[in-house]
Amino acid sequence: CILALVRWKTKKGELISPANFIPLAEENGLIIPIDKFVMHAGCLQNKIWQGACKEKIGVAINVAGAQFGQENFVQEVLTILKNTDLDPQYLELEITETTIMKNIERAVQNLNQLKEAGIKVSLDDFGTGYSSLSYLQRVPLDSLKIDISFIRNVATNPDDAAIVKTIITMAHNLNLKVIAEGVEDEHQLEFLKAHGCDVIQGYLFSPPVPPEEFFNLLTRGNDQILLNK
Repeated sequence: CILALVRWKTKKGELISPANFIPLAEENGLIIPIDKFVMHAGCLQNKIWQGACKEKIGVAINVAGAQFGQENFVQEVLTILKNTDLDPQYLELEITETTIMKNIERAVQNLNQLKEAGIKVSLDDFGTGYSSLSYLQRVPLDSLKIDISFIRNVATNPDDAAIVKTIITMAHNLNLKVIAEGVEDEHQLEFLKAHGCDVIQGYLFSPPVPPEEFFNLLTRGNDQILLNK
């Protein structure tokens, strides 16, 4: 599965990190059209790649809280899939704990509709939001994504190691896949592999790259690559 990322390219060709413009976009409401653009572009690009490769892969897209809170959010996602002709099973939406807990009833309704359509759902930045785990019993998910703050020192900090091992065990007991983000060295990789983490993403495999460069990675058949935001 590929993670679709957004970057702002200036007239001079410089790339501006989303950390520098996403907060501003959230403040002024531009995050909603930006998210719609990213979702459409990601689905369309993945459909193009599927036509050029032997094996079909999925695309994962972050969903902002403001976008998820729109009344017509599910219908917009389905419309984008229809317009890009992408099979729903190849789309995975990443949603944070904070977004879900803002309106748990609507979140459950939206996620159930997405799941019924065949779309996968991942809980992003797990472990950094609400301390209550009761919502995990109600929310239909496919995977948990361990936040980079726990992964960074997982091979050297016993507390982080304990948290990561606990999350992996809990997720597997709930029949959920576990994704680790921000993996940058072999020590982190070996720890995660030893404790049964299902998917690894991060700079250890590749930094974020534009579509034309990623196609070369894709055709090499490296199915472990997930690009980190």
